[in-house]
Formats: sequence, structure tokens, C-alpha cells
Amino acid sequence: MRKIITCVDGSAITAAVTDAAIWASKKLDKPICLLHTLEKQQQHGADDYTGTIGLGARSALLEEMTKLDEQRGKVALQLGKALLSNAAKKAEAAGIKNVDMLQRHGDIVDATADLYEQTRLIVIGRSGEGHDGNFNVLGSHIETLLRKASQPVLIVPAGFKQPTSFMVAYDGRATADKALQKVIDGGLLHGLDCHLVSVKNNESNLKDKLDAAKTRMQSEGFAVTVSFIEGDIHQSLMEYKTTNDVGLVVMGAFAHSKLRQFFVGSNTIKMLERCDVPLIVLR
Repeated sequence: MRKIITCVDGSAITAAVTDAAIWASKKLDKPICLLHTLEKQQQHGADDYTGTIGLGARSALLEEMTKLDEQRGKVALQLGKALLSNAAKKAEAAGIKNVDMLQRHGDIVDATADLYEQTRLIVIGRSGEGHDGNFNVLGSHIETLLRKASQPVLIVPAGFKQPTSFMVAYDGRATADKALQKVIDGGLLHGLDCHLVSVKNNESNLKDKLDAAKTRMQSEGFAVTVSFIEGDIHQSLMEYKTTNDVGLVVMGAFAHSKLRQFFVGSNTIKMLERCDVPLIVLR
């Protein structure tokens, strides 16, 4: 069975990530897999001082450094297990019956890639360990993960509140319709109010296509609000989100349009850094 792969690292945002995974698990009726990775940190060793200390002293220092690294690794492993256990207890207390815990050595991107065949959704915090207290900082792995992941990614801000609405930027092209189909087929956003927002572009008959998209979503049971706005894509969408109290933003990472610049690259990073609600990135 495919799972909600939930990346936890012990940072302050871990609680919000766990809450988001619990919400997704209940919506999709899928188990949670809590994933914690132990990344090797580069240490400054005695090799740095080869030319200034004697061979005997250097050997003794290397041996001492090795012992310290081993001890540090053991402590990190124990802390990781405690972190996973606490997150699992929280999920189980919330009614999730099937919770797995997985600890891996290495990079979080590689670890999630190894689990793609088991993945229904990846849940990860917008900022990770080392960025505590600065939630506008984007985790260093996020962009790489988004470019490599074959499954949807839910990116969680500092706090998580169960959304009651979501917004999709609709540009009238085939890839936008593909995104809507993924929303329909996915199930995660069913029961939430849908905001279809188009920023005026060069696409012919965009208003008609927007109305057709509205009809399509309504036929699938969504309550839909449509808006046709003008201006800078990023600024206009963020203003709409704030004004209409949108609880979640859906982004498509496969568009070949003007919105591609918004959804892939520097504008995506800008959105991720500044948006204070969860974002789902579709592939």
C-alpha cells in the first residue's frame, strides 16, 4: 500500500509536518511512514594541522576524533529514534492506526527517491533543522526534491491548520487542465472550497476556458469560485490568497507556459518562501 512519506528532522517545524501528515492520512486513508535521515556532517580533523604538529600527536588526535565521531553518531541515532517515536505516538493518538518509522543514513532527497514506489504523498517542512526560528528560510533540499519527486509534495509552513479551501492558478492551457484532473483524481482536496484564479495572459478565450474549468470541477462535487484578474502573476495571486483567506495553494511543476516561470525556478522559491499556507506541488 502506498504511504504518506513524512520527513521529520527534530526542527521546530516537525510538529506542523506531523499534523499535516495526519490530516493527509485521514483524507486519503493511507498509512504514514515517518522518515528521519542522518546526514554525515563534515568535521575538521587533525589532517588540517599536518604541517604544524608531529606525527605522533597527529595520530593521537585522529584516534580521538574518530571516537568522538562514533559517539556523536550514536547520540544522533538515539535522538532520531526518540523523535520518530514521539511523532508516531502523536499520529496514533490522533487515530492513525498504521504508522511506520524509518531511519536512513544519507540525504533526504535520496532517501525519498528510494521510497517512490511506496509513496502516495511526500510531506516536508518548508524550513528544516538549522533554520529554527526563521521560517522564511527555505530548506536546502526543497528545490532538489521538487525537481526529482515523481509524486505530489506537500510543503508545510511553521504552523499547520487544516485547510477549508485551496487555490489553483489556471492559465487555460492543457497542462492546467492536467493539474485539475490530478486534483479530481487525488482525493486529498475533496470537500474543500476551490478557487480557480486566472491571471490575464495571451491565451485565447481564457475566460471561456476558465468557465469550462469551473463547470468541470462543479460536476465533480467541488464548490468553486472563479476569478479573472490582471497584474504581476506572483503578486496578484498572493493578494488573492490573502484577501480570500485561502488555506492551501496548488502548484503545477509541469506547465510549459508563462506560469512555468512562476512554478519552476526563482518564482517558485519566492512563493515557497513567502507563502504562509501549505503548498502542494504536482508532478
